[in-house]
Amino acid sequence: MPFLSSAWYVAAFSREVVADAPFARTLLDRPLVFYREPGGTVVALEDRCPHRFAPLSRGRLIDGALECPYHGLRFGAAGTCVLNPHGDGRVPAGARARCYPTRERYGAIWIWMGEAQQADRVPLPDFDFLDPERNVTSEGYLLTQANYQLSADNLLDLSHFQYLHPDTLGSDMMARGTVQSASEGDTVRVRRIMQGEMLRPFVGQAFGVPDGKAADRELDVRWQPPGLLTITVSVREAGAPPEMARVGMSAHWLTPETATRTHYFFAFGLPREMGEEGAALVQYSVEGLMKPFRDEDLPMLEAQQRAIGGRDFWSLRPAMLPIDAGAVRARRIMERLIADETALGDTAGIQAFEVVR
Repeated sequence: MPFLSSAWYVAAFSREVVADAPFARTLLDRPLVFYREPGGTVVALEDRCPHRFAPLSRGRLIDGALECPYHGLRFGAAGTCVLNPHGDGRVPAGARARCYPTRERYGAIWIWMGEAQQADRVPLPDFDFLDPERNVTSEGYLLTQANYQLSADNLLDLSHFQYLHPDTLGSDMMARGTVQSASEGDTVRVRRIMQGEMLRPFVGQAFGVPDGKAADRELDVRWQPPGLLTITVSVREAGAPPEMARVGMSAHWLTPETATRTHYFFAFGLPREMGEEGAALVQYSVEGLMKPFRDEDLPMLEAQQRAIGGRDFWSLRPAMLPIDAGAVRARRIMERLIADETALGDTAGIQAFEVVR
């Protein structure tokens, strides 16, 4: 199954790549190794020595270069061999590991998987509510044994809260809520509105709604390629004016490991001026959501993947409901972008992104 290369993906949280050891992760079926230069800049290389194809991630960092664990060749930030300890020390012309552009922002390391010279033409997507200088944040990670688009489907249709998460996130009103779906360019938005809803304690406590009080809740999901979502939740006591609502925002970043495995990064952020209350709330959110995500969402996604197997999603002729509109829009956008890139090369994907932005 092809992936979209001309896009920014989240490769890791910043805390995962440390100063004194390489870090291995497979993205889009490509084994990669990450490390930090002495100044802290993150380097991403293919995790394969060009000499005898040993994994560079098993090596060590010496003087800012990554040493192959098999024969000691060292590779610098550009992927070129900077030391051959054998014979006369001549470096063969082919002694180069592919280097991928990276950026570090919003507490995450982003990677560009397409042609390197194109990376500067596409800005990183906006997740300013995770800027650590202005916000207190908390984050979580799960590895899902399912295609990344199944995870996007899951997040673009939150009516499943009522059935998959009845004791934490859902309520008896979720499926009856008003749903609006729209797209602008290559961005998809789905908004779900529930009025007079009796919230489960986990949600009510997070948003300051007393037990036994009805609430008006709005869930706004924004999706953009290749699998980057923002979920904005607004909650207020039923009948209260909109300005009385408490608002929480979370990021959900889906990066394929393979066609059937997905890195799922999620993070919450609140303004630093909220002080200790904000810090406690974002930690409460991540800790509270980890269990339903891990114990309810993941088993369902993995069961779906087993049912689909290696077949194309559309070949199974899925029955469609109105709640599927956002997920279908996102799938169609990805299919178009991948088809354009496959037909014309990375430049086509770049042009598509430039039109949107």
